[in-house]
Parts: sequence; structure tokens; C-alpha cells
Amino acid sequence: METLISVIGGANVDLSATLNDAFIAADSNPGHIEVGYGGVARNIAHNLSLLGARTQLLTIFGGDLFGGLLYDYCKQQGIDVHLSDRESQLRTGTYLCINNHGGEMIAAVADTEAIRAITPEWLEKRSGELNISDYIVADTNITEDAIRWLMDNVTVPLFIDGVSTTKAHRVVNALRKAKLPYLHTLKLNLKEALAVTETATYGAAAQILLDLGVAHVYITLGSEGVYCRTAAEEWLFPALPGEIVNTTGAGDAFLAGVVYAHVKGIDFPKTAQYGLMAARATLMSLKAVNPDIANILL
Repeated sequence: METLISVIGGANVDLSATLNDAFIAADSNPGHIEVGYGGVARNIAHNLSLLGARTQLLTIFGGDLFGGLLYDYCKQQGIDVHLSDRESQLRTGTYLCINNHGGEMIAAVADTEAIRAITPEWLEKRSGELNISDYIVADTNITEDAIRWLMDNVTVPLFIDGVSTTKAHRVVNALRKAKLPYLHTLKLNLKEALAVTETATYGAAAQILLDLGVAHVYITLGSEGVYCRTAAEEWLFPALPGEIVNTTGAGDAFLAGVVYAHVKGIDFPKTAQYGLMAARATLMSLKAVNPDIANILL
């Protein structure tokens, strides 16, 4: 039977602005603006679909114009959305980021209130279909209670993306409150990892996360690569060379690459190398998901 991956969390319309020159505060900066479709969970699902995995997305689409466009686009990309909802009274998630002329993000704003409608009760209604998945991936756009429900109720490997320093605390809090604290995989960037563990180094952060019940820790280090760790081993892999055009979606692609490596039966720590290849593919694209990722990764 074909591997099924369920991805739970944010789906947004992305507005990505990249400057032509150095940023000038409180002024109109020349540059170019791309309009696309994003959201951490949606990006992960899209990457996995492009890589040939059977993928279903569980999210909330707003009842506005953006919601209809986003819903149709997901279906066009081969993502199954039959477990998602459209809520007429909610705004579709929207993400706005500004990148400097080198492609590095200066600032971003995310309106993800619609995802708060993914409650434990909402997930419970879908529990049967979730637990026939081979893997489940969630982002921390969903609430702490929803994350804890997943930890307590899913019976297949659960992967979580930390999303941001503010939202990453939700997974740590959920682990502390879970009935049997265990998480197959957690991916954080360095800033998120240090914030949620209140430590000064990625090694110390990883140890705390392992002690909380995470089996596989991946801490992405930007241009320095990725640090990955289990109770038995730790590895530091350098970033792969390539021109950086846009950083939006690179972390999402990294986790998609890790999940895809598991689908292919790749063992830790080589899964991290798939993540780095997927991230590089996205860094080389103006889009949050590189449509050519399969040609680059496979």
C-alpha cells in the first residue's frame, strides 16, 4: 500500500517582498513582491506531494476569496484536502515577509487565527483517518491543546515543526503535560531551540528536548547547517552550497526532506542530508516551495 502522510496546520497566502538595495526604515524601499501560497503545513504537504508522496492536508480555509483560491491550488498540486474545512466567518491565513537584497528575512507578520479552529474536538472527529496514516506532521500554528491531543492519541510517528520562537513553546508545554511524553521528531531553528529550552548552546538545548521525550532532534543553523541528535548519537552537517534567493519556506522544506527520507527507509542521521538538500532547493527559488524540488532531490 502507498505511504500516506497527514500534515496538520497552517495554510496561508504568502506575500514576499525582496529589496533591491539596503533596507531604509520608515521609507518606501524599491524591490519586487511575489504573491504565492504558503503556510508551514501547506508548504510541507506541497513539497511531499512534489516528491511523489501521497499527502493529505488538514487545515482551515477561510470563506474569503483567498480561501477559495488556496483550496483550489492545493487540490491542483495533488494534495488531498477532504479532511480540511472552509469556515465562512474566518479570514484565510496570510503571511507577509520582507527580505533584504541578499534574500535574508528582515521581518515577517503571520495572521494565522483561522488555525485556532483546529481543536482537540476537531481532531478527534478525524482520529480514525489520522491513525491509518503512516506518518503525521504538524506545525505549531495549532494550539498547545491540539498538539497535546496528537501526542496522546496518534499511534504513528509524529513529526513537529516549531514555526517560531513564540509558537515553539507550545510543543514543549505539550510534552510536559502529555500522558506519555514522546515525540518522534522535532525540528527547530537555533533561535527557537534556545528560546524554548532557555539554554545558550544547541547541544544543551538538544539534551533538554531529549529529556522531555523527543526521540529525534533537528536544530537548523542557517548558513552553518544542521545539528541533529538522538539519545545515542549526534551529528553536525554543514549547509550545502548554493545561491540564496529567498529564505521563506526553507525550514519547511527541510522537514519535508526529513520525512521523505523516512518514507524511503533512510536511517538517521542521513535523513538530515535529505533535509539539507530540500532546504537548498527552496533557498534557490523565489517561491516558498520550489516546483523543481523533485529534480533536485531525487
